[in-house]
Amino acid sequence: MSKPFKEAFPTLQLDEELDHLLETTEVTKISANHDHNHIRIYLRAERLIFKKNIWKIEKAILEQIFQNRDIKVKIIESFELSEQYTPQSLMDVYRDSILDELNAYSVLEYNLLRTATMEFDQPHHMLLTMDETIIAKTRTDEIVEFLEKVVCERCGMNLIIQTAFRKPQESKYRKNSEKQIAQEVQSIIARTKFAMSEEEKEEKPAEEEAVAATSGQEKKSASGTSGKEHSSGGRKKQTFEKKGEFRRKFEHDNNKKSMNPDVIYGRDFEDETIEIEKIDGPIGEVVIRGKILSVDTREIRNEKTIIIFSITDFTDTIVLKIFARNDDVKDLLGEINKGKFVKVKGVATIDKFDSELTIGSIVGIKKCADFTTVRMDTSIDKRVELHCHTKMSDMDGVSDVKDIVKRAMKWGHKAIAITDHGDVQAFPDANHTVPSDSDFKVIYGVEAYLVDDLKGMVTDSQNQNLDADYVVFDLETTGFSPEVNRIIEIGAVKVKNGAIVDKFSTFVNPEVPIPFRIEQLTSINDSMVIDAPVIADILPEFMKFCEGCVMVAHNADFDMSFIKKNCQRLDIPCAPTIVDTVALARVLLPNLNRFKLDTVAKALGVSLDNHHRAVDDAGCTAEIFVKFIAMLKDRGVSTLDEVNALGTSSVQNVQKMPTYHAIILATCDQGRTNLYRLVSLAHIKYYHRRPRIPKSEFIKYRDGLLIGSACEAGELYRAILNGRPEEEITRLVNFYDYLEIQPLGNNAFLVRDEDSPIASNDDLIEINKKIVRLGEEFHKPVVATCDVHFLDPDDEIYRRIIMAGQGFKDADEQAPLFLRTTEEMLKEFQYLGSEKAEEVVIKNTNLIADMCEKISPVRPDKCPPVIENSDQMLRDICYNKAHKMYGDPLPEIVQERLDRELNSIISNGYAVMYIIAQKLVWKSNEDGYLVGSRGSVGSSFVATMSGITEVNPLHAHYLCKHCQYSDFDSDLVKSYSGRSGCDMPDKICPRCGKPLSKEGFDIPFETFLGFKGNKEPDIDLNFSGEYQSKAHKYTEVIFGEGQTFKAGTIGTLADKTAFGYVKNYYEERGVHKRNCEIDRIVLGCVGVRRTTGQHPGGIVVLPMGEQIYTFTPIQHPANDMTVDITTTHFDYHSIDHNLLKLDILGHDDPTMIRMLQDLTGVDPTQIPLDDKAVMSLFQDTSALGITPDDLVNCQLGALGIPEFGTDFAMGMLIDTQPTEFSDLVRIAGLSHGTDVWLGNAQTLIQEKKATISTAICTRDDIMIYLISMGLDSEESFKIMENVRKGIVAKGKCDKWPEWKQDMIDHNVPDWYIWSCEKIKYMFPKAHAAAYVMMAWRIAYCKVFYPLAYYAAYFSIRATAFSYELMCQGKDKLEGYMHEYEKRKDELSKKEQDTYKDMRLVQEMYARGFEFLPIDIYTSEPHHFQIVDGKLLPALNTIDGLGDNAAVAIAEAAKDGPFLSKDDFRQRTKVSKTTIELMSDLGLFGDIPESNQLSLFDFGA
Repeated sequence: MSKPFKEAFPTLQLDEELDHLLETTEVTKISANHDHNHIRIYLRAERLIFKKNIWKIEKAILEQIFQNRDIKVKIIESFELSEQYTPQSLMDVYRDSILDELNAYSVLEYNLLRTATMEFDQPHHMLLTMDETIIAKTRTDEIVEFLEKVVCERCGMNLIIQTAFRKPQESKYRKNSEKQIAQEVQSIIARTKFAMSEEEKEEKPAEEEAVAATSGQEKKSASGTSGKEHSSGGRKKQTFEKKGEFRRKFEHDNNKKSMNPDVIYGRDFEDETIEIEKIDGPIGEVVIRGKILSVDTREIRNEKTIIIFSITDFTDTIVLKIFARNDDVKDLLGEINKGKFVKVKGVATIDKFDSELTIGSIVGIKKCADFTTVRMDTSIDKRVELHCHTKMSDMDGVSDVKDIVKRAMKWGHKAIAITDHGDVQAFPDANHTVPSDSDFKVIYGVEAYLVDDLKGMVTDSQNQNLDADYVVFDLETTGFSPEVNRIIEIGAVKVKNGAIVDKFSTFVNPEVPIPFRIEQLTSINDSMVIDAPVIADILPEFMKFCEGCVMVAHNADFDMSFIKKNCQRLDIPCAPTIVDTVALARVLLPNLNRFKLDTVAKALGVSLDNHHRAVDDAGCTAEIFVKFIAMLKDRGVSTLDEVNALGTSSVQNVQKMPTYHAIILATCDQGRTNLYRLVSLAHIKYYHRRPRIPKSEFIKYRDGLLIGSACEAGELYRAILNGRPEEEITRLVNFYDYLEIQPLGNNAFLVRDEDSPIASNDDLIEINKKIVRLGEEFHKPVVATCDVHFLDPDDEIYRRIIMAGQGFKDADEQAPLFLRTTEEMLKEFQYLGSEKAEEVVIKNTNLIADMCEKISPVRPDKCPPVIENSDQMLRDICYNKAHKMYGDPLPEIVQERLDRELNSIISNGYAVMYIIAQKLVWKSNEDGYLVGSRGSVGSSFVATMSGITEVNPLHAHYLCKHCQYSDFDSDLVKSYSGRSGCDMPDKICPRCGKPLSKEGFDIPFETFLGFKGNKEPDIDLNFSGEYQSKAHKYTEVIFGEGQTFKAGTIGTLADKTAFGYVKNYYEERGVHKRNCEIDRIVLGCVGVRRTTGQHPGGIVVLPMGEQIYTFTPIQHPANDMTVDITTTHFDYHSIDHNLLKLDILGHDDPTMIRMLQDLTGVDPTQIPLDDKAVMSLFQDTSALGITPDDLVNCQLGALGIPEFGTDFAMGMLIDTQPTEFSDLVRIAGLSHGTDVWLGNAQTLIQEKKATISTAICTRDDIMIYLISMGLDSEESFKIMENVRKGIVAKGKCDKWPEWKQDMIDHNVPDWYIWSCEKIKYMFPKAHAAAYVMMAWRIAYCKVFYPLAYYAAYFSIRATAFSYELMCQGKDKLEGYMHEYEKRKDELSKKEQDTYKDMRLVQEMYARGFEFLPIDIYTSEPHHFQIVDGKLLPALNTIDGLGDNAAVAIAEAAKDGPFLSKDDFRQRTKVSKTTIELMSDLGLFGDIPESNQLSLFDFGA
């Protein structure tokens, strides 16, 4: 007795689709064998259940019902299908499932049936034609028997199968094969030269071994055996030795030097290698080969070093460890280099240190040839790739553009097109990859998201009146393609004068089974249509119903394509005017995000009871259309032509319309400019989820551009796929300059998609053939492209992981989107015939490439902004200031320095940069904010005289600000050479008796501009953070609106994020990967573009008269359409040689100094730089009136002083014991460098080889010192530049050996050269001096104006100040600090910041200062206030109260007292949780909970 499936298996959990599929399925029988380990389940179903779903059900039953039991579950299904099924329609629907089933049984028979054709000459008679091969003839009977069982027994149909054979087609795609084979042979010979030379090298050692053997010497193999024995798994047979024996023998053997020159460590070996992925545990001795990915060292005791390196053979990666004597490390590292291929013999074991499987106890390492296979394009005539994505293609492409271009050049291709999705950010790198003297051409393009805004809301309008007759209709169909799918229901409503007057409704017999998914969607099944009229009978009636009417539908393209296709088949005229209510909705309901029928109906208040039934959908659409007519009339629209005009190219309309891919290529420089304009419009004006280019804009800027039809996401491919009418396809083809076809694998996902009309590769071939025919018919070149997203087939893993990380469910089903050779492409398209394949693969791709000129994506010329008379203006400003300071005539040293600098600056065209910076700084100073200089601009005396920097780079000197007396030459002054003038003793002016000013920091100008003015200058300025936006706006005042842009940046996938993607990918799939293998895969994922942004202070200036599109496209940062910021589309580094970039950075120091000035009234520029009390802060805590015992782990008073307040910087202060301002400048240089202090200057000072005065602290030190030692000044400058950039330390300076010898010849000490070789990055002295000047002023206020200092610090620099933790008294604070200290190593980033602020609060308490409780009426949102000798905290110090909420409280308080906490919450919108915290802290005083009044509140 049968049971419904759900009753038989009530607890079985299946996905929703399978659940629905099994609703009408019955279990007729369940049987088991004698041992009950094999269960058969017999199913009877009314619907077809594909084999893949049967297997899913089997797996679910096994895992959920018989889990952990050794049982096999087999389902035997049978079907009782509707009369709509015939053997032919069954094969149409069920063929893929039959192939899947046969593939599981026999791959051979599967391939025979896959390539066979099935033809039905009668309903129950099938001709099965296969290729005539011996295998086919021997397996024919089995295939026929299999098909008969499926069709006749399983599906209950009658079918007679007749077989026939055809001659296999001969492949003609391999042309010039002899030459190609010869080239391949030469390539193999070249790759094996290394191996051949290896054999030659072994001959001599072999002879010596023979001599050694005759004299009684023996050589044992590493395993101690004379032969090679291997198990079936490829592992070496193990021999076991006594404890310690291996180590003794290993050390003894490795002390010998092998006679084989290829052995780089240990001794020679000849064992066979094992793949690394097969090393799945500590299996003992193994031999592997591979490429070295990374090398690291770790020094241990006993004068030994562990060399740790990872090797991959591209199946997996493993770490190897060598314990080497320190003396041998340098030689070993000379051979064990990243990128080298080696063969290694060692023991696979679990490492005790990191518990990872590693290879240790290494017997030997020897050189090995690169064994990776490299694909080469050996064709004589080569193709050109015209559709290629890079890592800039928005988390989609995974290959670096440089690698792509290099590969195309290596293959001998003449060109390659770079066409990323929507952006062109890979262009500059592509351009830099091609040598200037190369003929290779990069074609610059984009895969655009094209919007067809040319098509109106009304098609074939005859300018009918809105009160004309309309038929609003809807269809239900068996699928999406009118070519292969059928109509199953027609519903229509006639509208006259805005009212519904008639209806038309009928089912249609499609004469094929209705697919299950359509039945689910529409509730229409085979039994409902079996007796209905066929389309040939009903369509004439429907067209008569529509006669003389405008036809209206929701998404009319779909419905009309079915009507037109069936009219064409039946030879019925069909050329109506068509109105699409989707297009109308986009214009009339612009606030909607989706325009599906149910969404539009809901927005208009129209009921829709039975969605996806034609008659109901048509009625709903009619009501919607009637409302739309009324809305159109309200806008003064009365005809259909006016309707079309209403929707023409509005921005909102474009943003809501569907997008299609299209390839746009620039053919010339004008085309490049137009391309950049279109990309800019797509990002700035039309962006919505993706950058959109409307066709109307493309036509406007089409000059110099070619447009191709792109991939399956292009509108031409989609139109063909969805069976659009021929006139529509003709319209589309005419728009494009060339058409594109791609390999079948690219679109194989369409075969897997049940909703797609594509059933097999044959359908994909037919689409490609149709595109080729269209090309012939309309004289459009058809090109074959790869749609490259990665370079090689193996690289798909990177894209798979990135797509999985973004949540793509089909990430594991990657299309083969790799760069193919000409041969591979010819093979792909051999179904077109050899001549046509050659045309689309080679001839036409070269034709398109030849239409594109060789152009540069960025302009080569320098285009600085022009400020009229800037040269003279700069001279005048500088000399006026110099004369005002130093008198007239100027001292010789001042005159010489000023003349030298001005001549260099003006002759190299940099005067305009100075004038721009001067205008910005003067404006900021005028508005009350100091500006700090960054970088080496403080090296320029012109910058000082023009007011750009406060740093005076002249050497130390005295200056009288009253009578302009100056002293540059006295012995006292000269003794301060290289130091700061402020460190000199105080002196009185010998002329006027006033105190002398102490000036100068002794910084050479050449640090900024070089000795020949050949260094590109960069003026960086630190504006107050709260003034920065005003400074940015002021650039528009200087240059004009629209002439300045924020410098754009590109955010790519970083190492940590990529590591997370890779690790999660494998963990989710239950695959364990070693960290070193994850690291290898991470390398392929990093650098993929994620987003765009803006430089924190970079402003790019466009000269007047220039268009930005000639340099770069523009966009909003991160494509945020809500901001008014416009950035360069290119990373600013790509265009900084063209356009001036101003660095107008925001910084806390100027903001803090401004607040201190407001609180104290002290002019910061008048603060002395030689105050002893301030200096003592960097030596002890005495100036604060406290001792180190009052603080936790702090011996100095430098806490909270910029540049010196961190533990690292204070440690340097303790080590160096500074005594003067000059020392602080040097320490600032050390603290901001990389590998300048730790392991460098610190070591030299500890070893007493150097002092703080002689160690290299800033980049200027190097040049000045080397010149003083007699080296050429230009050479000294170049050494400084290469050392400070880390080029020397990274071993990338070719001139270093020569320079090093020159330094030795000039008696430069060894420790100095050693120090140079360590440095990775160095600060300029001018930058350090500017920073220390700012820090000193703040430190001065800390000593003399403590409350002002703490108020300013807590307001501006404290990042995690907590009222609850820090303002409840000293005892509570120190209790919290003690808790934090106990878990110091576990603190989160926020907790670390909180602890940092706690330390300064503790210092404040120790100095005797206190906080007032927060007052919700008088506390400011963000700033602390000084009230009655105490600090009143800001509102935003309350935990959970953000900046906006703090402002809201302050604003609400202005409106009067809060009546209750409810009133407070309503007026401020502060969260309930925060209000409860504020209440607990007592901040509400006696404010009641609510406004409600009690009866007792009233008096008698």
